[in-house]
Amino acid sequence: MAGKIGLNITQICLPRECTEDEIIEEVLKLNEDPRVHGVYLHLPPASLTSRVLNTLRPEKDVDGVSDLNVGRLVRGDMSQGFTPPLANAVMELLARHDTPMEGRTVLVVGGEGPLGVALQCLMQRGGMVVLNSRRSSEGLQKQMMQANAVVLLAAGHMDVPPTWLRPGTAVIHCGSALMTEDHGREMSGVGPLTAALRMRNVVQSSSRWAQGQQYRPWTLRSLKLQPLSPVPSDIEISRAQTPKPVDQLAQEIGLLQEETEAYGRTKAKVRLSLLDRLREQPDGKYVLVAGITPTPLGEGKSTVVIGLVQALSAHLKLNSFACLRQPSQGPTFGVKGGAAGGGYAQVIPMEEFNLHLTGDIHAITAANNLVAAAIDARMLHEATQTDKVTVMSQFGAIVISQWRVMPSECRVVLKMILTSQSVTFELNFLLCLFKTIIKLNLRKVHTQFDIAVASEIMAILALADGLGDMKTRLGRMVVGSSRSGQPITAEDLGVSGALAVLMKDAIKPTLMQTLEGSPVFVHAGPFANIAHGNSSVLADKLALKLVGEDGFVVTEAGFGADIGMEKFFNIKCRASGLRPNVVVLVATVRALKMHGGGPNVSAGSPLPREYIDENLSLVTKGCSSNLRKQIQIAHLFGVPVVVALNVFKTDTQAEIDLVCQMAKESGAADAVPCHHWARGGRGSVDLAQAVKQASSQPSHFQFLYSQETPIVEKIRMIAQKVYGADDIELSPEAQAKIDYYNQQGYGKLPICMAKTHLSLSHLPEKKGTPTGFTLPIRDIRASIGAGFIYPLVGTMSTMPGLPTRPCFYDIDLDPVTEEITGLF
Repeated sequence: MAGKIGLNITQICLPRECTEDEIIEEVLKLNEDPRVHGVYLHLPPASLTSRVLNTLRPEKDVDGVSDLNVGRLVRGDMSQGFTPPLANAVMELLARHDTPMEGRTVLVVGGEGPLGVALQCLMQRGGMVVLNSRRSSEGLQKQMMQANAVVLLAAGHMDVPPTWLRPGTAVIHCGSALMTEDHGREMSGVGPLTAALRMRNVVQSSSRWAQGQQYRPWTLRSLKLQPLSPVPSDIEISRAQTPKPVDQLAQEIGLLQEETEAYGRTKAKVRLSLLDRLREQPDGKYVLVAGITPTPLGEGKSTVVIGLVQALSAHLKLNSFACLRQPSQGPTFGVKGGAAGGGYAQVIPMEEFNLHLTGDIHAITAANNLVAAAIDARMLHEATQTDKVTVMSQFGAIVISQWRVMPSECRVVLKMILTSQSVTFELNFLLCLFKTIIKLNLRKVHTQFDIAVASEIMAILALADGLGDMKTRLGRMVVGSSRSGQPITAEDLGVSGALAVLMKDAIKPTLMQTLEGSPVFVHAGPFANIAHGNSSVLADKLALKLVGEDGFVVTEAGFGADIGMEKFFNIKCRASGLRPNVVVLVATVRALKMHGGGPNVSAGSPLPREYIDENLSLVTKGCSSNLRKQIQIAHLFGVPVVVALNVFKTDTQAEIDLVCQMAKESGAADAVPCHHWARGGRGSVDLAQAVKQASSQPSHFQFLYSQETPIVEKIRMIAQKVYGADDIELSPEAQAKIDYYNQQGYGKLPICMAKTHLSLSHLPEKKGTPTGFTLPIRDIRASIGAGFIYPLVGTMSTMPGLPTRPCFYDIDLDPVTEEITGLF
């Protein structure tokens, strides 16, 4: 019958002696199969145990016999559940009876179990008086004489003598509908009607599924915040708030159950299948938070991101999402601390955010070092084995596919002739180390270590737009060159598939929440001074779909606008196709005073008096130089700018008013003070209103340079237009690298400058807006898999070291309570 109306049917036949566990195993497979919209458990009564019935997902229980579906029926809420088709069939037959059944008596024989409960509930709701009896009851004849209708639910055939029934009594035999094929009886009467109603439930289930695939309006429940004064430590604030279970948060923002993978109670990975489900959904507004050139203490871009999202969602009731980078353990255990925000604008639980999270950086480190091991092994074996051709079956499919496309004259042997001098791939670590001498292939090789967050694989994770794209990019990584000067890739080594396996879970963004219950994606964590400094393309794309057309996604670019924002526009926007609506430029009075000529500041040292006392002269000079320049940089890309002044308790009202006034005079669409650190989202409502207003203005986004621009000219344009340099100076080594990259066809890649974040120039001590300098390019490297060329400016290191007095001195664990101490 189902086949005739176009339903796809699969019949699963189990052995008669199968166990309960074997039945449940089959049911679990059906639960996870998105192609299955309804399951009918056509099993012997003894096998229909409570455990079996309740293993089946209620949305696929088209027989309506699970506890949840029966409970929904009893409660009268069938918006998500199903009425048992046999019970519905009985009700339909009763409705066709010559005499209306409302107020009449109906006897149900054999009405035990879920079906009997459902039928009794439906009858009582229809105004009938329901009597229940067992088949073997001694008073059965007397009960039948009292009934206006008799429903025989018991399996098997049951003959009712006519003398037991009153004239005009309706008798409905349901036994045939419950029969298995073993009884040799065909379905008749109620049977076909039951089958038709069961199919109707399947169609309804399919319709609900299709509707569930559409965009879901948010039902976000904000968490109440009660700020204290003075503001406690970050970890005290985090622990004082109880986060929502992550599955509840996921449901509130429209994620389906199958789209999340929980990592404990408060964080979950989100599957990329969401992008396909919501591919027709318009994106929300895209907001980038950047900053002026910071002091070594940081100016609070992460807190501004969190405060802005809390204001948009919890106070303006607009769908909003924060997209942040995962912090590196180097700064966490070094000097900077974590990156979860701070005060009453942070991601919770902050300990989990700042430490291992879901292991993405560990996966990156493992993948990097797998490549290093593959290089090491290849060099050793090529140095010690003969050129005898190896049997093809000894190679993996990836290597064989490479072999088959080689010119015939090169097929003699799969030998790359890698040498220690030609290897360009760097080893990576989570924490800060310095250059060292390692033993490679039984010979000492001077090599370079990079911190994991500055690695090419981290950049690939941040820029990939899917698993297939990530795998392609991993295979494209250049690990060295042959003696003939040809680039050798990870795919040439046959390791690209294994790298994708190590990274298959890391590519999924991690869902967390703010102190006020707003959603946050944490994904990837490239440094901005060494790498491109932005969270992942995938996190932004997922969030833009989830917030809806009128929602907001707020993401952060690392360090000053001259570094993180420039790379966001020229690299990330180019790779993703996304275009921002607004730039929020974070400034502080403290940093502006430094750029106005104030003394240097350093972590752990008391602030000089200039930063504590009111000093309008220093503020004015800082606004006229660095703040004005950073606004101009944003305007190079044609995007409206809102300045967010992150207010500290030492700032005076005159200083605050001066900054906002000069920011507007410098071209900002608006400038507002923000108090999110002390007040949470309520302290950033003015910023949220300003961002909302600016997002309605037209954005005339443009790239700084075209892909066709030569490498040297791209570097020069960044140096002159963004940094304010007179020109660039290439070392002989850098020029040789450029010539090589042009020869290999890499000249169209964008540029990722590795430069100090403490100055617009290459000299950290040059504050404000330096002029009259030439930018020295010491070396140039290529991240072909990630898709950019990165020049090293001046003495820039790609492996920063730990300070003399690192943060890890203060971090400890109570072995009894497992409580972390000393973490910020």
